[in-house]
Amino acid sequence: MLVDDDEKLCSQISRFLEKYQFDVAVCHNGNDAPELISAVNPDVVVLDLMLPGADGFEVCRRIRENFKGCILMLTASDDDMDHVAGIEMGADDFLVKPIHPRILLARIKLQLRRLEQVPTALAKDVQKNDNERQFGQLYIHLTKRQVRYQQQIVELTDSEFDLLVMLSEMPDQVHSRDHILKALRGIEYDGLDRSIDVKIAALRKKLGDNPKAPKRFLTLRGKGYMLVQDEW
Repeated sequence: MLVDDDEKLCSQISRFLEKYQFDVAVCHNGNDAPELISAVNPDVVVLDLMLPGADGFEVCRRIRENFKGCILMLTASDDDMDHVAGIEMGADDFLVKPIHPRILLARIKLQLRRLEQVPTALAKDVQKNDNERQFGQLYIHLTKRQVRYQQQIVELTDSEFDLLVMLSEMPDQVHSRDHILKALRGIEYDGLDRSIDVKIAALRKKLGDNPKAPKRFLTLRGKGYMLVQDEW
């Protein structure tokens, strides 16, 4: 279910998700959202923070106790306090607007995979644990969009963070340039784009990986990139 007062955006996202076999319900008002969510009982609620009537925080608070699906909140603000407040209300993930439909799709699929891994009655608690990933001294918090290495917070750009999250979701597996570009930017690799190489170089620099002899972020010639989980 999409809960957002931007009817044009809802229409665009609905058409996109329906191409991937999702059934999408839409609500444009915060006051109506709790009752509709209870009636539809969707697997995932994509919930905008700024709504007419009750805002996204209030909707999240009202539904969280009884709703066992996932709540993915949207916000036009990059304020950490909004993210913290949303998590405290029970949100499972956050996306900052403007959003790319393919990024939203990837986040929805991630939440659904988490639901499939646990009994429904326990899904809420397990998802909260799954918001954290740790490899040795590397710690990633997904909803806070926070990275720590050797107990120090590491400042990453949004695109660097998204790339790190993608690589960490399936460590020790190769991710092709084409796969990364399609997932993160919604474009196909044209054989010339080096933006991913630049981001990998930045991650190596910020996370203590020797660029001349990298061990943590590997570039496999002609294949793609890999995060090595035992090198942290």
